[in-house]
Amino acid sequence: MPPTDFTSSSAERPLIPTMRRFLPYLWPKDAPGLKLRIIIAMVFVLCSKIVQVYGAPFALQGAVDGMATGPRSGITLIVLLVIGYAAARFGTVVFDNLRNAVFEKVGQEATRRLAATVFRHLHQLSLRFHLQRRTGAVTKVVERGTKSIDTMLYFLLFNIAPTILELGMVLQIFGSRFGAWLVISTLVMVVVYIAFTRIVTDWRQKLREKMNDLDTGAVAHAVDSLLNFETVKYFNAEARESQRYDRAIHAYAAAATKSENSLAWLNVGQSLITNAMLGLGMAVVAWGWATGRFSAGDVVLVSTLLSQLFRPLDMLGWVYRTIRQGVIDMGAMFDLIDTDAEIVDVPGAPPLAVTQGSVRFENVRFGYEDDRKILKGIDIEVPAGATVAVVGPSGAGKSTLARLLFRFYDLKSGRITIDGQDISQVTQDSLRAAIGIVPQDTVLFNDTVGYNIAYGREGSTHDDIRAAAQGAAIGDFIESLPDGYETRVGERGLKLSGGEKQRVAIARTLLKNPPILILDEATSALDSRTESEIQATLEQIERGRTTIVIAHRLSTVVNADQIIVLEAGEVAERGTHAELLRKNGLYAEMWTRQANEAEEALAAE
Repeated sequence: MPPTDFTSSSAERPLIPTMRRFLPYLWPKDAPGLKLRIIIAMVFVLCSKIVQVYGAPFALQGAVDGMATGPRSGITLIVLLVIGYAAARFGTVVFDNLRNAVFEKVGQEATRRLAATVFRHLHQLSLRFHLQRRTGAVTKVVERGTKSIDTMLYFLLFNIAPTILELGMVLQIFGSRFGAWLVISTLVMVVVYIAFTRIVTDWRQKLREKMNDLDTGAVAHAVDSLLNFETVKYFNAEARESQRYDRAIHAYAAAATKSENSLAWLNVGQSLITNAMLGLGMAVVAWGWATGRFSAGDVVLVSTLLSQLFRPLDMLGWVYRTIRQGVIDMGAMFDLIDTDAEIVDVPGAPPLAVTQGSVRFENVRFGYEDDRKILKGIDIEVPAGATVAVVGPSGAGKSTLARLLFRFYDLKSGRITIDGQDISQVTQDSLRAAIGIVPQDTVLFNDTVGYNIAYGREGSTHDDIRAAAQGAAIGDFIESLPDGYETRVGERGLKLSGGEKQRVAIARTLLKNPPILILDEATSALDSRTESEIQATLEQIERGRTTIVIAHRLSTVVNADQIIVLEAGEVAERGTHAELLRKNGLYAEMWTRQANEAEEALAAE
């Protein structure tokens, strides 16, 4: 079974392996143009650091030395050096921004590729996976993970790598002009700084991890609550939901406060290390100036080089935290990618070839959990072009048959065939292309009516959509709306009535035009009048198709060619409506009960 949590302990995630996994997105094999952009961006990085280290500080040193020791008549050279210093600083900014402009497409493309990979994989995972997840939590994991790759690419290439390059240049200058003592002191400072930053950041990471988990939980609850807006209203639970959300946000706020307070300690410690080094370096060079070993400009040179080095080092703590957080976020997302699809095509699986459309369930045994059997050796045959109804009490396994036929789950034993072909041995795409369904609970996309109907077949024209709508007896209603087929249906189709949503679902299935049709309690949630109208539409689209009708109301299946009665996961009875009534068994009992309920409801009106 796939893991149930993708926000697990991030401090335990290995840094290097996780970073290595996103390198293909940075250096894609099939995109030489992106590779060229990275190379050009790195050239700009090199140019920026050369100008920053060898240009600006030495220009400023020359100007200071000229003013301290040279004659006032040399003002022209000093002015030129000052202008050169300003030009070098400006050149650094130019090169940095050119680098960003060149690299931007690389980062966006890497994010796009990763997001597309995750989204595609999520749709390949099983129905079991999605039923066990909160959609809000999963989308939050994907959002964080895809955003982190662009950030990590930027910092790795344009902060850590340039900082290492700049450190090497500064050490070379210090060694050639001031001696090994300044090189060693600078290295010690950098090592202590990095060690301190890592220790404190790892401690903060645990706080951050807890904060993320609470944030994800709060968002997941908010999404779940809003998706069930009507249920909340039904039970007057607005205050209850607000209190639950407030508790979740309160816990998140407490964790966030603790995390942010720990940042202050990190910043103070980092500042102490860097400023101690700056003071030591300048003091020693100033002492050397007093003894005649160094010039006044050398003090400025050391100050400038160390100050420039401290700027990326000051960011290094934040960069390290960001990268660590990126590893957490990407690790959680890679857990999603690593979740194996439960239902996969067998190697070399051929497409399903539907010639007639006959369906057989042969000794089918299945349970959603190993210790709970739903179907216990079901044998059902649906001849080509026939209509077979499956009825029975709730929990008998009726809707499970539809899920198994779509191969949302694999069987424990037995097999299901279409025209003699085992559906587990053909491609899932071809199998699902051959089957249409009108479900009990029709959920529509928050888009237009036309889009929802057109979803039945990619590439459908407007005339195709209109024809399907007319076939589902909803075309006139749609065209009477002010926006016609451009009318938006709202979240989950809530702007439409139950009957209207069902007709849209029928139109969508008509547009798909499958040889095999499943009607899964397609009218059970409707009133009697709407049910009668839609039932007539359904009977029209059943003609010429192999149809499996899963029903709760027996009045909707009296004309079926055969009726299968399920009880406790087994076939209790089978036959036509008249034959089953004559048997005076479970079906006759259900028929009598529903007839009495209908009479009582009519009398109560």
